[in-house]
Amino acid sequence: MLSRTVIALLLSSCAIPEGSAQSESRETQPAGRPNIVFILADDLGYGDLACYNPTSKIPTPNLDRLAAEGMQFLDAHSPATVCSPTRLSLLTGRHSFRFRGGGRVFVGIGGPCQIEEGRLTLPQMLRDRGYTTAAVGKWHVGLTFSDKQGAAITRQSYPGVKGVERIQLVDFSRRIPDGPVDRGFDSFFGTACCPTTDTLYSYIVDDKIPNPPTKKKDPSLLPKHFYGLDCRAGMQSDDFDHEEVDMVFLRKSQAFLRNHVKTEKDKPFFLYHAMQAVHLPSFPAQRFHGKTKAGPHGDFIFEVDFIVGELMKTLKELGVADDTLVMFSSDNGPESPTVWHMRKEHEHDGSHPWRGVKREVWEGGHRVPLIAHWPGHIQAGVKSRQTISLVDVMATLGAIAGAELPNDAAEDSFDFKHVLLGKDDGQPVRAFTMQASWQGLSIRHGKWKYLEKPYERGQKGKWVQSFLLPDTAPGHKGQLYDLEADPGETTNLYFEEPEIAKMLSEELVQNKSSGRSAPVRK
Repeated sequence: MLSRTVIALLLSSCAIPEGSAQSESRETQPAGRPNIVFILADDLGYGDLACYNPTSKIPTPNLDRLAAEGMQFLDAHSPATVCSPTRLSLLTGRHSFRFRGGGRVFVGIGGPCQIEEGRLTLPQMLRDRGYTTAAVGKWHVGLTFSDKQGAAITRQSYPGVKGVERIQLVDFSRRIPDGPVDRGFDSFFGTACCPTTDTLYSYIVDDKIPNPPTKKKDPSLLPKHFYGLDCRAGMQSDDFDHEEVDMVFLRKSQAFLRNHVKTEKDKPFFLYHAMQAVHLPSFPAQRFHGKTKAGPHGDFIFEVDFIVGELMKTLKELGVADDTLVMFSSDNGPESPTVWHMRKEHEHDGSHPWRGVKREVWEGGHRVPLIAHWPGHIQAGVKSRQTISLVDVMATLGAIAGAELPNDAAEDSFDFKHVLLGKDDGQPVRAFTMQASWQGLSIRHGKWKYLEKPYERGQKGKWVQSFLLPDTAPGHKGQLYDLEADPGETTNLYFEEPEIAKMLSEELVQNKSSGRSAPVRK
């Protein structure tokens, strides 16, 4: 049993520090259902934005303005440290490790969709509340392509067939049966996986590829620099330009917004804009080449900022900016070789001030920017220290839209609507927060963070080896860090605080096995 001293310490560690939204409380309540735009960047680090990192070498004026005019979360997290699991959790309000194969990252024409048919999703929840729902950009939670006989192309049906050979099996005249439009979105324009990385270089429109790939990707036509790595061999459509992908996504989102306001102005909309940027390869559009002093990857981050600015400008031009909740975040921390090279070549640290990078369980792998903007409802300039996870977006938007979530949906999603609206009472939104990584699970409780693995496995490559730190508790069975005193996660307190380590270890096991972490709803 925990001592009273430890219990008091744990409870005190959950308190919200000064500077939370509590002191900025307003009486304003939302009138009706707002439009919602959720913008998800890819592999964008906490330290990549000037509003989070004053030492950043990359100008991000539009995102800085969005934060200054809205709410900036300082302790927000992706539910996983890689892309597919995070997107799965965001779209379902359920941790990826609860899904069969939920830690998998899809490549090329990988499938089937990890969101099973019949599960309530974030877009379906909003569609049930009268929203028109649209997805633009990277899907990456799996979808099924069929061969000429109509059979699904899977690893089991075509063992050992990968890459170009696998794509050549596809009958592109057949519809995709388990893509975005079958999981709650009214429309979709985007790619199956990472747009410029994963072998199928073609755009999907709703449930088909209208312009199928006809040629093999020609690497000689792509920019040559270190940040151009991670671009696999594959098949490419003639309208697919690796450098212009995010600008194509921008135009499609703008077209959706304009068409919706023109034809359905009285109906709310939900736009999920999932960028390619800044996943490697760093191929910014031609217009952004050399726009920063931080190389191709810096230019790519600058393009992210431009896109956010253009979407905000479009909302204002259409007269709906004041009626729209805009949220911006990233699916995980920055890529490891990118961080290594950006530190060395440009003195820019995308993980600043945290330890770790994408795939890793350290804070830098999953602590992400999260900015929310809603004029008249979210107080300008607030910096919240509430611990928030992107898995919480579904319950929060459900509360804002007036949806009642059933108990068999959004099992790990906590509602932080009151924080957004300046009603933070100082109590933590969630007592425990979990993250999935390729190094196992971690769990947060106030200032305490526990890692289930006894040592860091690390990733391959010279850049990752340079991040390794000494083991300060040899023989430990887990790792415990005090993030207030040791934000760099340098000193393992597993032996110094055994009761806290034991409590968090048991909570992690219980959380993982229980099937849910959010309270059962009435």
